[in-house]
Amino acid sequence: MGNGKILLGVLAGAAAGATLGILFAPDKGVKTRKKIVKKGDDYADELKEKLQEIFENIKEKYENVKEDTDETVKKAKNKAEEMAEKVTDTVKSKKE
Repeated sequence: MGNGKILLGVLAGAAAGATLGILFAPDKGVKTRKKIVKKGDDYADELKEKLQEIFENIKEKYENVKEDTDETVKKAKNKAEEMAEKVTDTVKSKKE
């Protein structure tokens, strides 16, 4: 199971527990609704931050893979050019 799924499960469980705790608290309905909205906003902000971290990690890994791929392609191209030169030189020397 991925870290994202675990994190989402933990946050959902915490949100459900907090909501149930507020609903069973002996406050007026207006206060209870305000508490629920505040907790919901708090959890939404926390989830946004965690998702942002996940996206940043994915972006960083993508950039690393892209750089490695570009470097590998560059090396392969250089090697192919070197081989082409050797073949051309060999063909020229055989003609002479």
